[in-house]
Amino acid sequence: MAAIEMTRPVAHRPLARLMERLTAWNAARATRVALSRLSDRELEDIGLERGDIYKVAYTR
Repeated sequence: MAAIEMTRPVAHRPLARLMERLTAWNAARATRVALSRLSDRELEDIGLERGDIYKVAYTR
């Protein structure tokens, strides 16, 4: 049985990077969906316009 190398930082592991990217993508998707369900009036109440949704969701 091969030993798993635990000395490298998690960010350098390909699977960990993939999982981080998938998690970030899913969070952005969920934010986009939630904001898209709001009315224009509700968006205005929080200081957004419909055109801002993508930028808000996908900006880190």
